[in-house]
Amino acid sequence: MKLTPTVTPNILLVDDNRDGLLVRRSLLEEVGYRVEIASNGEEGLKLFESSSFDVVVTDYRMPRMNGAEFIQRIRQLRPNARIILLSGFVEPLGLTEQVTGADVVIAKTSHEPVHLLSWVKRLINRATPRKPPASQGRTAAQKRAASR
Repeated sequence: MKLTPTVTPNILLVDDNRDGLLVRRSLLEEVGYRVEIASNGEEGLKLFESSSFDVVVTDYRMPRMNGAEFIQRIRQLRPNARIILLSGFVEPLGLTEQVTGADVVIAKTSHEPVHLLSWVKRLINRATPRKPPASQGRTAAQKRAASR
């Protein structure tokens, strides 16, 4: 299934696991995306600042900067960035979109490739900007105070 857009979507893939990085890059390139890879959050931020990406896909467990910290830094640079967080520990760590700031959290299971392709496509085609998660918006107390 090749994509036929006039502009090839650009994906940033960040993971400290080289094998996972290469497999996901191959999967995304096979359907027609252009993919740039980074092996940690710092490298990912440098690429994000120097290029334009339609979707960012990041692992959660990485040394020095975990996926949630990486997402927070991305959101400071571009609040409406489209971000997917991957983790093998979604349930045990309680990783959700609200907690991590990601648009989507995907568990690393045998179904991950299908979910990843589906969500990348959905996020690229999404016309409206995302609402910031509660952790980035105003607190309930701030909202009550503003409405008075």
